[in-house]
Amino acid sequence: MMITVANPIYDAVFKYLMEDERIARTLLSALLKKKVLQVSTRRHEYTNGTRDNISMFRIDFAAQVLQDDGSVKLVLIELQKTWLDTETLRFRQYLGAQYQNPENIVKEDNPQGYATPMIAVYMLGHRVGDIEEPVIYVNHRSYNYEGQEVTKGIPDSFVESLTHDSIIIQLPLLHGQINNRLEKVLSVFDQSRKDENSRQIMRIDESLYADDADMLYILHRLTSAAADAKLRQDMNVEDEYFSAIEKRDTEIMLRDKKIEEQGIELAKREYLLEEQQNQLTEQQNQLLKERKKLHSLVSALVASGMSLEQIATMTGNSIDEINSCLGAD
Repeated sequence: MMITVANPIYDAVFKYLMEDERIARTLLSALLKKKVLQVSTRRHEYTNGTRDNISMFRIDFAAQVLQDDGSVKLVLIELQKTWLDTETLRFRQYLGAQYQNPENIVKEDNPQGYATPMIAVYMLGHRVGDIEEPVIYVNHRSYNYEGQEVTKGIPDSFVESLTHDSIIIQLPLLHGQINNRLEKVLSVFDQSRKDENSRQIMRIDESLYADDADMLYILHRLTSAAADAKLRQDMNVEDEYFSAIEKRDTEIMLRDKKIEEQGIELAKREYLLEEQQNQLTEQQNQLLKERKKLHSLVSALVASGMSLEQIATMTGNSIDEINSCLGAD
C-alpha cells in the first residue's frame, strides 16, 4: 500500500526523525555495520538554525557500539547533512570544533586523557565528483616506512584520538536500489520517491517493509511528521529559504555569465586594437624604410651634380619632399 510521508531531506523533518532514539540507533547501526546499543544526542546540536548562506545541519551523537569481540566501545558520531553543494571548509570547521572540545575526553579509566574515537558522517543531497557509489567508507590505516600495514597494537587510543574515519552518503545515487541493510534504511531519503506535486512529501510502498519492524517504525514517524502542522510550516520556511538561495544563485550565475561575455567582448576588442596597432606600426616601418631609400637616392643624385628639379622629375616627388629628404642628414 502506498503511503504519504514527510520528506526527511528537510532539516525540520530530519531533526524530528533523529530525535527518536530507536530511529537513531537503526540508522547508525546500518551505517556502522555494527549494533548500536545506546545512543544519546550531544549538547548544542541541530546546527544552522540561524540559516546562514548555505544549508548545513549537524547532529552529534555519543554511541555505545557492540564490537565483534563482544566488548562495547564508546564512539562519537558527527552527522552532517546538506542538500546544497557545500564548501569542505565548513565540514572541516565543525570537525575542528569537535577535536578541540574537552567534553570529548572521557575521564574514567583514561589517565592519559585520550579523546573519544570519532566517526564523521556526511549525508549529501548532491554528488561528489565522478564517484558512482551511493555510500563510501573512508577508513584510516597505519603503515610503516616500507609501506606495510601495521596491525599489532592497532587500534590504539592515541592514534584514534588524532584520526577519524568517514562515511559519505550521496543521496542522489540511491535511485531506488536496495541491495543491503544500509540502502534499505536510506531508502526513505531516496528523492526519486518525491511526490510529483510537492517535494515536501514522498510516496512509499509500505509493503516493501512489511517484514521489518524498525523500518515500519521509521515510516510511522515520517507519516506523523507529514500530518504535523508545525513541521509542515517549518518545511514551508525551508522552501522559501532555498527558493531565495536559488534565486540568488541564478542571479549570480547570470551576472557571472554577463561578466564573462563582456570579458570575451573586451578581449576581442583589445585583440582587434592590437592588430590595428601592429598594422599601423608595420606601415610606419615600411614608410620609414622607403624614406631612407629615397634619402640615399637623393643624396647620391645631388652628389652626382643633378639639380633638385631634375631629381623631383626623376623620382616623382615634389621639390619640398626632396628638400625634406636632404634635411634628414
